[in-house]
Parts: sequence; structure tokens; C-alpha cells
Amino acid sequence: MSQALQQNPSITMVRHADFLATAEALKPQLHRAMLQPRQQVIALPDVEAIHGWRAEDSGTLEEFYGRELNSGDSVILDFGTHCVGHLSLRCHAVGSPPDAPAHIRLTFGETLSEVTEPFSEYEGWLCRSWLQQHDEFIDLLPATLELSRRYCLRYLKIEVVAVSRKYRLCVDNVTLTTVSSAPAECLRCHSADPLLRQIDAVSVLTLRNCMQDVFEDGPKRDRRLWLGDLRLQALVNDVTFARHDLVRRCLYLFAGNTREDGMLSANIFVQPEVIADDTFLFDYALFFIDVLFNYLSSTGDKQTAQELWPTAWRQVELALERCDTSGIVRDDETWWSFIDWHDELNKQAASQGVLIFCLERALSLAKDYDVSKAALLTKTLERLKAEAYRAFWDETCGFYVSGAHRQISCASQVWLVLADVGSAEQQRQIMKRLLAQPPEIGMNTPYLRHHFIAALLKTGLQQQAVAEIKAYWGAMVKHGADTFWELYDPQRPEYSPYGSKIINSYCHAWSCTPAWFIRQYGL
Repeated sequence: MSQALQQNPSITMVRHADFLATAEALKPQLHRAMLQPRQQVIALPDVEAIHGWRAEDSGTLEEFYGRELNSGDSVILDFGTHCVGHLSLRCHAVGSPPDAPAHIRLTFGETLSEVTEPFSEYEGWLCRSWLQQHDEFIDLLPATLELSRRYCLRYLKIEVVAVSRKYRLCVDNVTLTTVSSAPAECLRCHSADPLLRQIDAVSVLTLRNCMQDVFEDGPKRDRRLWLGDLRLQALVNDVTFARHDLVRRCLYLFAGNTREDGMLSANIFVQPEVIADDTFLFDYALFFIDVLFNYLSSTGDKQTAQELWPTAWRQVELALERCDTSGIVRDDETWWSFIDWHDELNKQAASQGVLIFCLERALSLAKDYDVSKAALLTKTLERLKAEAYRAFWDETCGFYVSGAHRQISCASQVWLVLADVGSAEQQRQIMKRLLAQPPEIGMNTPYLRHHFIAALLKTGLQQQAVAEIKAYWGAMVKHGADTFWELYDPQRPEYSPYGSKIINSYCHAWSCTPAWFIRQYGL
């Protein structure tokens, strides 16, 4: 059964009720645990610290609970680790009977900068409502506050905005009920390297805090199911929590919401009802094929693969329609391929690589579920690889180029290597050259870094891959990261594609993949 749903007037979405019913039946139960702050801290400016702030211990939780607060007083509480959940706290008055409401403000921060830098100065282009702050006016004291909204934090700032001069306010029993669809324990990491084990632990917590009703991209922002993030989360899930039913649920959610022509949305809203976003990305739609292929490889669930194969095949057809007569992805203003957050990146060559990579996965599925397509895919792949080499290889510089201006970028090299374009030895030399002579158009996100590490491992450069994992994700650990960030540029630690670092996500799905590399390759 299917039903048309009109959202953007120019786009008609179709809901497939059977697929959505399967997804609903797979909705997980959430694991809950009670967590209290560990201590009070103060935030001190520090040019040597990441984002310009460091925390210093300023007292115990018990000392805070015994403190009488006046208008203008504030405290920062440290939960000791990144967590996701629902906050409750108790307030009572000391002194004369309260003759006016108490106004308190709660600010939640994944990092210290979020609870120290005033939200009033935020000038980013993402909606400021993502900034985590809650104002409460308490008419009757004592009172227990139970916030219905879910928050994502390590640090909690409590400010007393206003109380009457006749009484002071005391706060106690600050408790966070944490939530995740992943259990507290997962499969062990057996790496002998202490730093890799530490990186693995941060990766696992990143994934766990993103595992809610679906694999969210980030529990602070956007709290959505994105196809590109799902692909990487599913890999890490395979070697940690093995919650394969959650991967299956997400596959059916995507297949349950398609554009009128069959293209999959880049992301899904799951509350208050399941709605596909009207954002469509060339590369993300193709990644549905890869998620399905990896899910089948991990579970052997042939029924799901059979049911979802037509959806996967439709992404192949639509992507090939995007190609010119020679088989090269057309590069103009009528499409959007993500690849990386980089304003200057030309994405034609990298997108060609994604297309070839996903067609290889489609060929593997077709051999079992649609043999008539296998011969066509085999010929198509041969042609697309040959044309990609002809169109993008530049012998003079020893790199692949992209677009009309023949841009050299990390993304182009990484994705055409992953697509197995060129000989094995040539791919290895490209990756060595990329390490020694990185082009100006580099990598801005852990998302592209994941594929960079994958390309190093594909070409046998394991030692270099380990060094890069330690240098990049290890740097975040050394900066005090409890979970890995949406964005990290060692040369520009303040970088944000949204105009402000305080809107960035500091627990982000696409950053959790070192755990997969460490475990899958025995690093």
C-alpha cells in the first residue's frame, strides 16, 4: 500500500504503509539509568584549551546542595561524561515565605563554551532554538521540576535570574535520567594499543548516545535519521552492540518514504510522526544500497534484502539518469551531493566514485535477488570505471581532478580509490602522494576522514591509517572529548559551517567509526 503526501508544493512524497508498519514494529525499548553530577566547576578562559575554556574543580555536589542562592548567582555542574536524557531537580526556599516566583535558567552544554558564551551573541545561520536553554518560573515552592524535553550534555549551568529579596533559593537532587536504545555493555575491544583503546571507548559512547528510537545523527542536533550517518553507524554497531533490528528499522523507514519518482530522502523525521525530509542528496540515496548490502552480510536476513531490493535498484536507475552519455555524473546546478562540508569542493569526481562503489554493492545483491540485472550492472561498471579514469586522471600531477576547473581535492582521490578506479599499485601511490602532498582542498569533517582511513586500509597502508586515526581522533581525545565531534579541523578548531561553534554537535554519528576500524582490522 502507498499513499501520496504533499509537503513542498513542488515535491510529492509517497508513503509505503507496509514498510512503515514493519519499521514501527521494530521500534526499540530505551534503556534508562539515573545519573547525578559529579562536582561543581568553574570555567576559566584559556587560549591553550580547545574552544578557549578549561574547567577547574570548585566544590562538591553536596556543597552546592547546601548553598543559598540569590538573584544573579550561578553554578556549573559537571556530570563527568557526555550524556543524553531528561533532567529533574528540586527547589525550595530559605528565609521568609516566597512572595514572588523564582525565575531560574538552565543551560545545557556538551562543551564548556556552550555554558559560558552568551547565547544572545549567537549569529549562526542554523535556528537558535537548537541552543539548549530552559527558563522556568516557579510559582510555588518547594517544587520538583521534571523537564519533558530531552537534553544532551556534560555540563549544566544553573542561574538564578530572579528571586525576591525576602528569600533565597536552594537546589538539590539534580538528576539526569539517561536514555539509549543500546545497552550499557558491548563487545570488548581487544586492541593492545592504549590510545586506540581510549579512542575506541569514545567512539562507542558516541554511537550509544546517538542510538535512540533510530540511529540519530546527533542527540543535540538534528536528532534525525540521516542515510549517510546510518551507513557508518551500522558498521560500528556490527562490531559493538549488534542491534541489527535497529538497522533494519531504519532501512524500512527510508523505504517507507520516497519521492514520487522513487528517490529516497536524505533524512527522516520520526516524531511526532514519520515524515521524510524534502532534501535529496545524490550520494546519500545511493548509500541505501550499501547499508542494505552490509545488513545482509551481517545478518543473513534474505527476506529483508528481497523486500527492499526494488527500492535499492530504483536508486541505481535514478543515479544513472544523472550521468551523461559517456557515463560521467553531470556537474551543474541541478543536484546536491554531500561528500563533505566544504564550500570550495567540486564533487563531481567523488560522486562518480560513490556511484561506482554503490553499483558494486548492487551487483552483489543482484546476483542473489535479481539475476537479470547482474549482467547489465557488470557492463555498466566496466564502462563507468574506464570513463572515470579517462575523465579524471591527470598524469602530470599524479592525482584525479574534478569539474571544469580540474580541481584537485582529497575527496576525489579517496572516493575514486574506494571505487577501485585505476590499478591497485596506482591507487596505493595516490594515497601515499596524498599523505605527502595534501592538496589545498582538504577534509573538513570526520565523515570524509572515515573514507580517507578506509582508502588507506584498502591500499595496504595500515601503519599510516593507524597514525592518522591517532593524529585526528586522538587529538579530540587529548582535548578532552567524551564523544567525537561533528566537525574538527586541527588547523581551525573554531570552524563551523553554521557560523558558530556553539551550534556544532559534539556527539555526532559520523564520527564514531574508529571503533569499526580498530575492531574490524585488529588494530
